[in-house]
Amino acid sequence: MIDLYTWPTPNGHKIHIMLEECGLPYKVHAINIGTGDQFKPAFLKISPNNKIPALVDSDGPDGKPIALFESGAILLYLAAKTGRFLPPSDRAKYDVLQWLMFQMGGLGPMLGQAHHFRIYAPEKIDYGINRYTNEAKRLYGVLDKQLKTHDWIAGGDYSVADMAIFPWLRSWQNQGIDWADFPHVKAWFDRIAERPAVQKAVQVLADARKPLLDDKAKKALFGASQYKKR
Repeated sequence: MIDLYTWPTPNGHKIHIMLEECGLPYKVHAINIGTGDQFKPAFLKISPNNKIPALVDSDGPDGKPIALFESGAILLYLAAKTGRFLPPSDRAKYDVLQWLMFQMGGLGPMLGQAHHFRIYAPEKIDYGINRYTNEAKRLYGVLDKQLKTHDWIAGGDYSVADMAIFPWLRSWQNQGIDWADFPHVKAWFDRIAERPAVQKAVQVLADARKPLLDDKAKKALFGASQYKKR
């Protein structure tokens, strides 16, 4: 059995999607990042960087349990476990991996900053808003150019790269994006959104998430609680 420690954020949704696409049984453990669950000692034993998602598979390599954190690593683990959504050939595999790293190292962090400065920052700082909105548009442009000539982000087949990128684009309005400027991304996005596994995955814990309006939630995510030594 897979125990998934998660919350309905883009990084959480990546793993929900992969598990649903693969049809693997899993048990959800809610880690409410707005109330500080991510700092509890039991969770930190699994995810020392106090971030969701994290996973414990009782049937890991060689039949021994394994605990994993970092959504990209979890996607690759599940792809290896099931033999799905990561091509076996070296050339195709590395094409998928480069786009997965594009999401992990660039798209996710930059869109996260766009969310922060546009929506959550206590002060409206024009420099931050403009910098990360422009970067969001640039990254969408990279995707649009790729998807102009490819059905899926890494080529001809749906893969972990698509699963990693899709959830981050669900908040396109918060990022200052106009879909009319990126028609190939929009068509790709709509194809993924229609997949039954994806529709089920984005509903995981959806009712539990509330808007980050109170000071406690903001402190847990952006304040002193985040930077305390553990």
